Amino acid sequence: MDVKNYFSHSFAGHEALFDEGGYPWEALKRLQSYLESQELGKIEIEIPDSVHLVHPSLISIAKGVVIEPNVFIQGPCIIGPKCIIRFGAYIRGNVILGKNCTVGHSTEVKHAIFFDGAKAAHFNYVGDSILGRDVNLGAGVKCANYRLDGETISVSWDGKKINTGLKKFGAIVGDGAQIGCNAVTNPGTLVGKNAVILPCLNVGGTIAEGGMIKSTKEIKCLL
Repeated sequence: MDVKNYFSHSFAGHEALFDEGGYPWEALKRLQSYLESQELGKIEIEIPDSVHLVHPSLISIAKGVVIEPNVFIQGPCIIGPKCIIRFGAYIRGNVILGKNCTVGHSTEVKHAIFFDGAKAAHFNYVGDSILGRDVNLGAGVKCANYRLDGETISVSWDGKKINTGLKKFGAIVGDGAQIGCNAVTNPGTLVGKNAVILPCLNVGGTIAEGGMIKSTKEIKCLL
């Protein structure tokens, strides 16, 4: 298993995060030091008065970004061109958003990477996770990132258990994957490219490329 199993495209401008190869979550281990190595503090748009920036010298915001009122952004953080940060979003630091990404109303993002076109548009939590290109999280999707027993997080791959060495690790969501409303991914979930998780499910483990996860319970409608 390596980065190419989940992300077909290079992360333009931030290739160094993934150049070393290895497991895809290794990029999360490098994220903080990578941001520390960047020349941050370039804000190329007008910021609304009600937006709260913490450590603005560690925040870069590209041209074409739309930031709505009452947003909280903490550095270090890079927000790429033409992203939309909607009313009440909470960006907690150590975050990189590629081009055309969306962070929506009441969405919280921390220590995460969004490839171009990734969207967490409504009431989402994305912690210690990577969303591939054009991933869409439905309203209310949560990427849980911490085991209740506090132990390090392991993942399943090809019948083997791999200890990531991370105590906080949410999900790797491959390019084009779709997660339906109010679904929850357990810590260390690996979602393959173009996979689909239907709404209101609790999922974990490894979901194959192009796979579909749906409830085994029949939903009855009473008229």
